[in-house]
Amino acid sequence: MVRTEISLFLKNAPGELGRLAALFAEAGINIDAITIQDASNYVKELFKARGRSLKRIASAASYDSMSKDSAEFALIRLLPSEGATDRAMDLLTRHEYVFDIVPVIAVPMRNQPGRLAEVAGQLGREGININYMYGSSTGEGQEGLLVFCLDDIDRAARILQDEA
Repeated sequence: MVRTEISLFLKNAPGELGRLAALFAEAGINIDAITIQDASNYVKELFKARGRSLKRIASAASYDSMSKDSAEFALIRLLPSEGATDRAMDLLTRHEYVFDIVPVIAVPMRNQPGRLAEVAGQLGREGININYMYGSSTGEGQEGLLVFCLDDIDRAARILQDEA
């Protein structure tokens, strides 16, 4: 249930995602879940975080550069198949990708009306915030995978233990 998500910046250009996916395929590593977003939103959050904490994450010049360049990159969050995280990190390191890892909770769940409401409601009642989530399913009644980044992973894992 608790898994390791890999986050990385990827040039926002034709073919870049295909190259990344091909590296994983050649290494025999499946990607169980993936989400891609324009990195400019991520950079805006860095600015907000710096403003709240007054702690500089980067130099002022870096912030100016990041705000101009962020649209050229996408933020990729991916979940390598279970047991393949170390190999995925080695692969990314060998190919000089800059990445970070974050613990997340991956919940296999039947795709039916109300299931997300149940899980999100349960987390909310327990006071656990969902920072972000993504998921998919192949169709109603089929099993999908929801990936949650939460503000209290350990407590959420105990609460959602029965959902897996």
